[in-house]
Amino acid sequence: MQLDLDDEEAAALLKELNNIIENDRYPLSVRIRVLRGICAKFRSAPAPTPPARPPTPEERDRRRAPRSGRRPR
Repeated sequence: MQLDLDDEEAAALLKELNNIIENDRYPLSVRIRVLRGICAKFRSAPAPTPPARPPTPEERDRRRAPRSGRRPR
């Protein structure tokens, strides 16, 4: 089901959901967990982080001990 809400309506709904969650007597109940999941859907997804690149030879710290496991020969 897709809701067609404008920004004002979405903000009002999110505000009410947050009030219900904050003022509930049983914060770990199934009902509150469901409401928290709904609130999470309103939040925008975080920007994807670029993949990590291996450090260049200049950036490597030669004094650092190698990782456990495989050892360089």
